[in-house]
Amino acid sequence: MNGEEIKSTLKEYNLQSWSKQKNLNPIPVEKADGIYFWDYEGNRYSDMSSQLVNMNLGFGNKAIGQAIKDQVDQYCFVGPSYGAESRAKLAKKIIELMPDNMGKVFFTNAGAESNENAVKIARMFTGKNKVFSRYRSYHGSSFGAGNLTGEPRRYTLEPGVPGFVKFFDPYVYREAVEFDSEEQATAYYLAKLEEQIQYEGGNTIAAIVLETITGSNGIIIPPKGYLPGVRALCDQYGILMICDEVMTGWCRTGKMFAFEHFDIKPDIVTFAKGVTCGYVPLGGVAVSKEIASYFDENLLSCGLTYSGHPLSCAAGVACIDYYEEADILGNVNRVGQILGKRLEDMKKTYACVGDVRYIGLFSAIELVKSKETKEALVPYGKDPEGIMGKILGLLKERKFMTYTHENMILIAPPLIITKEQLEEGLVKVEEVLAIVDKEFL
Repeated sequence: MNGEEIKSTLKEYNLQSWSKQKNLNPIPVEKADGIYFWDYEGNRYSDMSSQLVNMNLGFGNKAIGQAIKDQVDQYCFVGPSYGAESRAKLAKKIIELMPDNMGKVFFTNAGAESNENAVKIARMFTGKNKVFSRYRSYHGSSFGAGNLTGEPRRYTLEPGVPGFVKFFDPYVYREAVEFDSEEQATAYYLAKLEEQIQYEGGNTIAAIVLETITGSNGIIIPPKGYLPGVRALCDQYGILMICDEVMTGWCRTGKMFAFEHFDIKPDIVTFAKGVTCGYVPLGGVAVSKEIASYFDENLLSCGLTYSGHPLSCAAGVACIDYYEEADILGNVNRVGQILGKRLEDMKKTYACVGDVRYIGLFSAIELVKSKETKEALVPYGKDPEGIMGKILGLLKERKFMTYTHENMILIAPPLIITKEQLEEGLVKVEEVLAIVDKEFL
């Protein structure tokens, strides 16, 4: 097929996620390498969101590709109850990267399945049924993960599953209360969370599930002491702490896992995306030694045909090896400093930039109508004039490919990006912000 044939066939036969189908115009991709991909007309695009914040090592990583090929030559699949070398190696590698309280891994196919199975494990282990998660969160769109999700993508699943309880995460920039310090904000949010725990009944709550750093809903970084405070509340009330590292894990924030920034040890960690960088689908649930030992004598009522798929696990082993051998964390921290400085400069320069948030190569630009009032450029959950779509189109015209959510532009490039490649992309962002100042405020 040529590019136009691919596009027309997709539009006729394929349903694309999160989209009205009528006016879709997918870019047919002919080839890709590193942080770039090309269409069939030879246009080069910069992937500045790592696709869906999963292709951490970019396109064409030869080590991962070769590992998949080698596994194909051995065999493509054996069921989860059989011994596959790649499955054994990957589980061991993952646990060795986790804190010393972690014990075993249950493999899934993706992040949503990881979060659903984490909830099942928490309920089985504790014998309790309620699960807390946050409004500004995305944990997946399947039925269970969608009930964990707090933002509008959960609406089509309602009325939802009983026992899922929402609370607000610490979004200091948009809070009605003015805080003198991060610590003061933390005290406020923890007090509200404890009050809600008490009103729901701490003895009924199996787990608190949170994205360690809120991802698509704005790269919301918790204030100082917040996550240790949540950990303490969990310990006080006998609640499991589940950190969703689907988006933040695997070097994205400048640590192997984002919870390492905050000196906590979760009871359960969910992951996906960067464990294989999207080369083959894979997710997982890492559980503490205490939880793992519980299932020595109690049935683990979780199962998936493709749990620990050998091809996926082979990709995962190669992927983790590459993170370490290529010093990806070093690159994230070096280039991430440049990203942060440039974003702060944009905040000072452009009237439409209300706030910028960044950690490692994980960042968002929050767009406002007024810095003084902090009025969002588009209302929450709505965009009647299609303003964010127009902004995304302006970036696309400049071959800067990312995505937006609510009133925010996300910038989360592949972790292999160089300083020069980042600078090239950010020039395009500034061009678009200047247009927003002129035409949309």
